[in-house]
Amino acid sequence: MIVVTRLNDSQFALNPDLIERIHSNPDTTIVMVDGAKYIVTESMAEVIDRVSRYRATVIALTHELSAGGHLSGPRSLGLVDDVDETKHAAPLRPRKI
Repeated sequence: MIVVTRLNDSQFALNPDLIERIHSNPDTTIVMVDGAKYIVTESMAEVIDRVSRYRATVIALTHELSAGGHLSGPRSLGLVDDVDETKHAAPLRPRKI
């Protein structure tokens, strides 16, 4: 996912694999494959750069996984604050058959 900013300064994450096209006249408009349109504050070049970096990260992680079988450590995408999931984990119970 890439993070972009609406004109009212709110941010949201967008799946770059579902982007159909990007217009810039003068506002940057992202058109999705389902027809949804988003006007964002980032320039067309910035959105393209974020998509390129996202895809490069996915490829790099794939190579890292295939080379060693596991990631060298936890990865944060920087979208939300890291949360300690062990504090909120539900206890495991055997399933009743």
